[in-house]
Formats: sequence, structure tokens, C-alpha cells
Amino acid sequence: MKRRVVVTGMGAITPIGNSVEAFWDSVCAEKIGFAPITYFDTAEYKAKLAAEVKDFDAAQYMDKKAARRMEQFCQFAVAAAKEAIEDAALDMEKEDPYMVGCSIGNGIGSLQSMEKEHTKLVEKGPSKVAPLLVPLMISNMAAGNVSIAFGLKGKSINVVTACATGTNSIGEAFRTIQYGDADVMVAGGTESSITPIGVAGFTALTALSSCEDPTRCSVPFDKDRSGFVMGEGAGVVVLEELEHAKARGAKIYAEVVGYGCSSDAFHITSPAEDGAGAARAMVNAVKDAGAELTDITYINAHGTSTHHNDLFETRAIKLAFGEHAKNIKINSTKSMIGHLLGAAGAIEFVTCVKEIENGFIHRTVGLQESEEEMDLNYCKTSYKEDVTYALSNSLGFGGHNTSILVKKYEA
Repeated sequence: MKRRVVVTGMGAITPIGNSVEAFWDSVCAEKIGFAPITYFDTAEYKAKLAAEVKDFDAAQYMDKKAARRMEQFCQFAVAAAKEAIEDAALDMEKEDPYMVGCSIGNGIGSLQSMEKEHTKLVEKGPSKVAPLLVPLMISNMAAGNVSIAFGLKGKSINVVTACATGTNSIGEAFRTIQYGDADVMVAGGTESSITPIGVAGFTALTALSSCEDPTRCSVPFDKDRSGFVMGEGAGVVVLEELEHAKARGAKIYAEVVGYGCSSDAFHITSPAEDGAGAARAMVNAVKDAGAELTDITYINAHGTSTHHNDLFETRAIKLAFGEHAKNIKINSTKSMIGHLLGAAGAIEFVTCVKEIENGFIHRTVGLQESEEEMDLNYCKTSYKEDVTYALSNSLGFGGHNTSILVKKYEA
């Protein structure tokens, strides 16, 4: 029998707030995190805006020596994990550390390290490359550093599925607890790739918006959408087996009830045009939960603000839910924070939990008008209503489709 899994803690570092409370307050206020890139000179770049994390000080979350041995994507992960673990009131001295694991994914690793050390290599030779380049650079170090920082000795994994990474990481943590490999998992995603090569690379793919108006650069499901805006940050949650959580008197935010995946097997960057793969992931998640498709009335969409994603995701929702699709409220958190790549699904999971907790579905900020085929309810306004189920979608380059279903907790 599969064990029940609940959410008992959450942490967030985002472009609109460096805690869950600050992030959620900004979401409710429809605050956007878009501004000119400050990390490097964008004079020769088409994409000039990003959603950077503001006022982040690693020393607030870890000692300076530890911070120096981490690149920013790891610092973000440790900071968000610290908040989540404290929020869950998880006392590792009272836990079997081998039953507390870590599933924190990262899509790219440290482009900052790669750029800096490659410059040294070219200009000064191989002997000048930093000894810590590899452990600073590789993407699994987010999970590694979180495990080390908090003494998590259970399963420690780094799921890398591009923009589906955060959702897959939480989904795999969910499965781990369901089947008894851990009682508690610290799970989520992190990313920090607003660098010259990162922005240049996505621009070369024609994936990034070149719009210089912060209010119109990331407008998911709008007919004027022109590409995504790169964001950064981390979302981390504490997932826990229900009886374990109850035994220690933990606050329960919501229950994770379904997880579904598929592969388009179609193209390295474009989703399948008919939406069949993403539709299957959604159906699988609902079926995994033992729910009916008609039970789903809210979806936090992948909603990147690219032409292909938003159109094909719309087709996927229609294919999965049929006529019921018109009864579903669909929004995109990326309308405020941009695309956090490997962290996107994790922050959107946190958003879903907060929406369930507060009975509030946020607006897709900036959305004005959609084209003819896109005729679903993409939340031009916010809604104050009871949310029983929240389905979150993440789609990644390579054809990765992932959906996770969160439900209001019932004892």
C-alpha cells in the first residue's frame, strides 16, 4: 500500500521575494520581478531584461566559508532549504538521518564558474584553473550541499530534466516516501544562469523575449507573447509521510496525491504540436491520485510566454480534459517571475500550496488578449475561491513532460 505524503515546510528565493511569505505577498500584489540585467553589460544582446533575485546575502543563511565553496545556485538551494526545514520544525537530532533524504535538482550547474575558469584557461593556461572548479560547477552540488548543511543522510539525488527539473525532483521525492525509502524528503529545484553565455545561448535559440518593457516582456497566453524571460532562484519543500508528520505534530499545508510523466519523443526544443505528451502526463497524475478529470478545476501551467509552449500546452489541456477544459482556471506564475528553468516547477509547486491554503488563484499578470485557438480561462483576473486540487505542469527541452497534483489536506 502506498503511503500518504504531505507538505510540512516550504522555502523560497525568488525575483519577487526571498522567503515564502515575501514571495506570496508579492504574488497577491501582482508584483513583477523584471528589470534590466545588472550582472553584465547587455549592450550587444537582444535580450536585456531578466528576473534577478534581489538583495540576496548568503551570509544570512550559512557561514562565509561555506558560502565561498558554493556557487550561487547552491547558495539559493541552501537558503531555501533552511527556510523549509525551519518552517517544518524538523529537528534532525530526533530523526533517523538515513530516513531523511534530499531531491534538489538543477538544470545547468554554474555557468558562472565555467565562464570565469574558461577565461583563465584561454588567457593564462591550464595551471591557473581553480582547484574547486568541478565541485563548484556540477549540477548535483545543490543536493550535495543541502545534504551536508543539514545532515540529510538518506537518498540524495539531482534530477535534471531541463525546465521540468523542479517538478520531477518533487515528484521523485513523493515516490520515495510513498514506497518507504524515506520518511522525509527535502525537495525542489534551483537555478542561477543569468550569465553572458546563458542569455546568449537562449537568445540564439530565439527562446528569449527581446521586449524591453517590463510589463509586456513575459505575458503567457497573450497574443503578443514573444519569448520567455530568464529568472533565477530556488524553491524547496519538506515532504513527509503522513503518520510521521502527525506523530511529531507538524503543520500540514497540503497533500501530494498524484505524479505523472511522459516524453514527447519529438524534438529537442519544441513540444509536440498536438500536446499529446503533456496531456498524458496530466492524465497520469490525475489517475495516480485516484481522482476524476472533472475534479480538476485549476492548473498552474508551464506557461512560458513562448508561442509554441502556450499554444501547444493549451492543446494538451484540451486533449486531456475534453469539454471540461473550459471549466478549468489556468494561470502562469511566470507572468511575474519569468522562467526559473530548473527551479520553475518547484516555485510553482509552492504557489499551488499557497493557493490551496489561502483559497486564492492569482492572475496571469499582463495577459490582455489571446489568439483564437487559445480560448480557455487563463485568469485575466484573480479568483478568491476554494481550491481542492492544484495541478502543476512543467515541460522541458528534450520532450520531458511532468505534472504533479496537490490536494487540500483532509485527515
